[in-house]
Amino acid sequence: MSRERDNKAFVGRWFPPPTCCSSIRCMRRAVAREDVRNFMEGFRAAFPDLNFWGAAELIAEGDYVVGRWEGGGTHTGPALSDFFIGSLPTASGRKMRFTGTTVLRVENGKIAEEVGLDDGVTALQQLGLLKAA
Repeated sequence: MSRERDNKAFVGRWFPPPTCCSSIRCMRRAVAREDVRNFMEGFRAAFPDLNFWGAAELIAEGDYVVGRWEGGGTHTGPALSDFFIGSLPTASGRKMRFTGTTVLRVENGKIAEEVGLDDGVTALQQLGLLKAA
């Protein structure tokens, strides 16, 4: 059990992942690391109070650690025009809050793989970019 304990301690210092809301823009399509970084820099400028926190205890099994998280913020910054389905005007004042789950594979004390799913549809609805059904 020490491997799982060590992996949970390691991931706990990093979790929740800093790029977890990237799929809000990507809508589950594959993108390059540079694209995600550029989007996140613009996203954090648009949502300066953007914050993420763990929503449950981390679960570890072998090399894998699973965590649930929540996040949110208020759009008080520049316009966002590169969403896949629309854009936000400057400082719309709209708030969003959403959740996600991330699975991490730890190898030699480093994160070797990350797979996650977030509720980007909820965030897009809260921002007024998608209509609720």
